[in-house]
Amino acid sequence: MTMIDSRCLMENGGGSGGSCFPCTPEEEKQIVEELNREAERDLKEGNLYFVVSSRWFSKWESYVGRGVVDNLDNGKSLEPQDLDVERPGPIDNSDIIECGSSNEGNELELVRTLLEGRDYVLVPKKVWEKLVQWYKGGPALPRKMISQGVFNKKQFNVEVYPLRLKLIDSRDDSESTIQISKKAYLQELYEKVCSARGVEREKASIWDFFNKQKSSQLAGLKQTLEELHLLMDQEILLELKADSSPSQSGKDSTGNELALVALEPPRSPISIAGGPAMSNGHSSSFSLNLRPGSALNSSFTDMDDGFGVHSSVRRVEKGGLAGLQNMGNTCFMNSALQCLVHTPQLVEYFLQDYSEEINTQNPLGMHGELALAFGDLLRKLWSSGRTAIAPRVFKGKLALFAPQFSGYNQHDSQVSTLISTCCFTAELLAFLLDGLHEDLNRVKQKPYIEMKDWSGERDEEVADECWRNHKARNDSVIVDVCQGQYKSTLVCPICSKISITFDPFMYLSLPLPSSITRIMTVTVFHGDGSGLPMPCTVSVLKRGNCRDLSQALDSACCLKSGESLLLAEVYDHKIYRLLENPFEPLVSIKDEDHIVAYRFCGKGAGRKKLEIVNRDKGMGPIVDRQGDARCTPDILKGNVGKYFGTPLITYMDEDSPSGADIYLAASRLISPLKRACSSTMAHSGKDNGFLLEANGETSSGCNGQCESMDQSMGNELEGTDSQELPFQLFLTDDRYLSCKPIFKDSVIKSGNRIKVIFEWTEKEHKLYDCSNLKDLPEVYHKTGYRTKKTRQEAVSLFSCLEAFLTEEPLGPDDMWYCPSCEEHRQATKKLDLWMLPDILVFHLKRFSYSRYLKNKLDTFVDFPVHNLDLSKYVKKKDGKSYTYELYAISNHYGGLGGGHYTAFAKLIDENRWYSFDDSRVSPVNDADIKTAAAYVLFYQRVKTESKDELGETSQAHAGL
Repeated sequence: MTMIDSRCLMENGGGSGGSCFPCTPEEEKQIVEELNREAERDLKEGNLYFVVSSRWFSKWESYVGRGVVDNLDNGKSLEPQDLDVERPGPIDNSDIIECGSSNEGNELELVRTLLEGRDYVLVPKKVWEKLVQWYKGGPALPRKMISQGVFNKKQFNVEVYPLRLKLIDSRDDSESTIQISKKAYLQELYEKVCSARGVEREKASIWDFFNKQKSSQLAGLKQTLEELHLLMDQEILLELKADSSPSQSGKDSTGNELALVALEPPRSPISIAGGPAMSNGHSSSFSLNLRPGSALNSSFTDMDDGFGVHSSVRRVEKGGLAGLQNMGNTCFMNSALQCLVHTPQLVEYFLQDYSEEINTQNPLGMHGELALAFGDLLRKLWSSGRTAIAPRVFKGKLALFAPQFSGYNQHDSQVSTLISTCCFTAELLAFLLDGLHEDLNRVKQKPYIEMKDWSGERDEEVADECWRNHKARNDSVIVDVCQGQYKSTLVCPICSKISITFDPFMYLSLPLPSSITRIMTVTVFHGDGSGLPMPCTVSVLKRGNCRDLSQALDSACCLKSGESLLLAEVYDHKIYRLLENPFEPLVSIKDEDHIVAYRFCGKGAGRKKLEIVNRDKGMGPIVDRQGDARCTPDILKGNVGKYFGTPLITYMDEDSPSGADIYLAASRLISPLKRACSSTMAHSGKDNGFLLEANGETSSGCNGQCESMDQSMGNELEGTDSQELPFQLFLTDDRYLSCKPIFKDSVIKSGNRIKVIFEWTEKEHKLYDCSNLKDLPEVYHKTGYRTKKTRQEAVSLFSCLEAFLTEEPLGPDDMWYCPSCEEHRQATKKLDLWMLPDILVFHLKRFSYSRYLKNKLDTFVDFPVHNLDLSKYVKKKDGKSYTYELYAISNHYGGLGGGHYTAFAKLIDENRWYSFDDSRVSPVNDADIKTAAAYVLFYQRVKTESKDELGETSQAHAGL
């Protein structure tokens, strides 16, 4: 590409008083792409980005020729007239700005439900400046890049939604809004508040006024607002020191009594169990080095009751019945936490002194801060009373270590609301269990252990050594009670090499099998032109994949040995996508889609495909001297004939086929369409330049007729000196925006897919009946009468487990490297349960995501509440009990567009179930806990005496 003189382009103003000529669309595109690359090379905290409305930006992308491919991916196609795009007007961000927002400093606020990509895009500062220079408009919506995460887990994100605080002035109870970065220091907040309210800094005091209660005075000027655990949309209170007279001590500005918290200056390192006695009177000699702002080094904690990590807490009557406040889209976190804090072994562990097991040096952990925050929260929840708790410190730690779980401000991590409200509980549980394990790992220095290639040893020997190696590096309460072991067997489909590994697991993700079927109609075309197309209707599993559909078609069409099918979706008379991935879910195919199958001899892997689309002859494209035809604006406005019918596909064995090869293949594909009345024309001579058999019979074979037909047409081509082909064929690109005439001696150099336009003239319409290419049926034709609605499908937990343990081939994106073949192979994989933990967690895979579809399964899973016996599924026979009792459930109600999480948990001491719906806690009957909303199931092992213990007990009694 010719490089543009950027010295001139960087100065011009797009025709608005610039010093150079206006930029062309291609020049604008090149400048923006270069500035984007420059910004990517210089990512750092504090970089400025600007929010731009997607509505305006998409117009600009279309104007400069960007985004066309994305549009083709997201939609079906673009009509030619859509490509004739005018230059966009001034930048207009009005559709993403909140109307009527009142901010101190008159800062504009964004609509709170925006998603990146769908509603807005982020552009670097220099790109914004060029766009404003070219187009004017606005308003400007600057946002800074911040660093999220800690230690070795840092990542850069643009803070699209800064922290929004409600400022209450105690002098007149007036309310206003302060917008400030959560990475800003407290000193910056004081400066902003004092400037907005006209207050001298020395006289101002700002209080954390969460839930309209004075929690603590904000005094650590060197702490960030994130470290102070200030939440989106929470209140802060401004008081003047003159207002804080002794007569008002213990009361707020309205005269209400306050429970003031004693303030201590932050310090690091902090002695959490040594030195001066803390509020509960305990002390010991253990201390932790924590960074500023850590769980016990904050001016505010969830532990206002004074319970610390070093103390042992007595469970009081009715403990564990406190709810958790929803702090804005945090129901997923509340549900997961209630299940964990009602796990008996974890309750017992965190209510005791666990300080000696905190690992602050583990680079894979959170330096003990996650364990401290979780332990503090659990102790608070198990203290007396039912008052709902706001887990602010824990939420702050979670957002610090895992920004994707920001919840109330999820936009900062640029995660769509759809995903965050649907599958975060399972992800959060995995993060919490793994994080707690690393923070409490008793192994301070992990030894290096070389993995062995097992061959021929007994499973018991291999499994035991693998578990010993795992425990040598991982030893914590989480491993003790939550980790099991499974056996994984991989078999190479080529050399039959077997690979066996024994791996630990924290929970099991179970698929939901289905027996519901779906009727699908697919039109089968012969890829060698040996027969007419034929619609074929088959029944397949509704939640099956393309492999299931291919197998059903194989049986229905009676495919011979060696034959194969190529599935494709047709839209707008073109191939929209090839369904070559056998694991593509059928839910991505809608009832109104048009699916075809091309029947071939042999396998098509690695072979070059020839795709032929049909177009009626119009006025024709303008061909230049080089033989190129471009879709000029006149062509795009309708001077080219319309596409029609179904595209045809065949395989080409030549690396660089000639025009004659393309012609022979096209002739072979349309040969079954020849009209019977045209046989005399074919016998009489060379009116159309080729001879074809026209006896009206078709063949299902791959040889014979095709070979004789190729030889006949080849002789005709060799018998003429003309470069023109009997058909008008044009080579085109992936988007059908160019067309180049194909001649007899043309050499087609292309990739694995050659796309050709077959232009039908009046002559071809007389010779061939193209009606067989038209009226492609939909996948499912909706009849006039309504079918009876079926009842909700139900499956058992055992069938889900058996589906998880069923042998299946690996997906194409998850190939296994075979050491014998020294290549990646699509091996078969079989899982077996080897050893189960005391706490067994089942994650039901209700949510599925693919490129084309997102889906939630509302299948009712019938799971046992008592006596879940898994003995027959466990391969290791060690005499342990593998019977389990259910004690907690995480539920998800609603669909993909939004939903709500709750939890059921059983108080073991009471033997009674309770419902935890954020801050609401209520008893629930045993019969009501089994619903179609069940998402994650928590079981604990039923303790029974082993045979040895029973023998010893019997002998002891006999001795007595």
